[in-house]
Amino acid sequence: MPSREPRSATADADFAGIHRVTRLPVLVLQVHSSCNCKCVMCDIWKTAELRALTPADLEPHLASIRDLQVRWIVFSGGEPLLNRALPQLCGMLRRGGVHLTLLTAGLLLKKYAREVAASFDDLIVSLDGPRDIHDEIRGLPGTFDLIATGVAAVREICPGFRISARSTVQKANFRHLRETIDAARSLGLQGISFLPVDIDSHAFNRPIAWAASRQKAVALSIADVTELEAEINAIIHDHAEDIRSGFVAESPEKLWRIVRHFRAQLGLEQPTSPRCNAPWTSAVVESDGTLRPCFFHPPIGNIHNGSLQEALNSEAALHFRSALDVRTNPICNRCVCSLNYRD
Repeated sequence: MPSREPRSATADADFAGIHRVTRLPVLVLQVHSSCNCKCVMCDIWKTAELRALTPADLEPHLASIRDLQVRWIVFSGGEPLLNRALPQLCGMLRRGGVHLTLLTAGLLLKKYAREVAASFDDLIVSLDGPRDIHDEIRGLPGTFDLIATGVAAVREICPGFRISARSTVQKANFRHLRETIDAARSLGLQGISFLPVDIDSHAFNRPIAWAASRQKAVALSIADVTELEAEINAIIHDHAEDIRSGFVAESPEKLWRIVRHFRAQLGLEQPTSPRCNAPWTSAVVESDGTLRPCFFHPPIGNIHNGSLQEALNSEAALHFRSALDVRTNPICNRCVCSLNYRD
């Protein structure tokens, strides 16, 4: 914890040295504030103010990105493909040899297939189930088929381009996880990962935590969790080779963590933080320049008030990292994802 007593100049230097970030392997850029889906588990699409990161926003921080030895930049949102400057942003970052990943709902993938294939190293599409389930969750008809045509368009341009899926487990699809794996394979994807739905944080454009009625629409009941356990067991048995090969990204242990997360939401067991070092190895830059240590913790600065390095190592950022105990922090306890980065 930060000291409550006045510190000498030497003590201040020691404090800063211990908690200063000098290498940042992973950087997430939320390059657009809005989305063209209407997902039941997310409020990003409800945002009233449209914002986008521009080349002018990013250019002052290229030196910091180089000095911090950023290796992997993930383009997120909102929907990144709504940002018309995406090729320019990627071009600026590619000069540093950084691996670029696009996270997308896939609705605009066919339209921008050439730009995606030329600008990114890999692509992750959101996939919430087989066709009907996916479209229901996304709030728009035809979204599954748009992913299919978009994937095909990218592969026509670049046959070896890596495309995988990410699926959010919630009330509308938890019974269909094996079908979701099959759907990913039918789309020609090279893998899929799962994570449980987030219902009680302020992330994803939630100015306040969801009311109980909204949580109930996507969370699982006690009876649902019992069915989820059976579905996870079936994945581990029926898709053992997919797990072994990495087509299903999660190990059996991590798949069971999804069950434990829902059990903890219901008060059936104590919430347990995942192994995570995100605040020390990554950062999230939002479309207005807000800097966060991850999607869920409060801001620690803004890149419009100085360099990325300065924002990462502001007094607020140093005190945040010094006080954070991932094992006991209530936000970490409820976290639906994790980053345990290792060289």
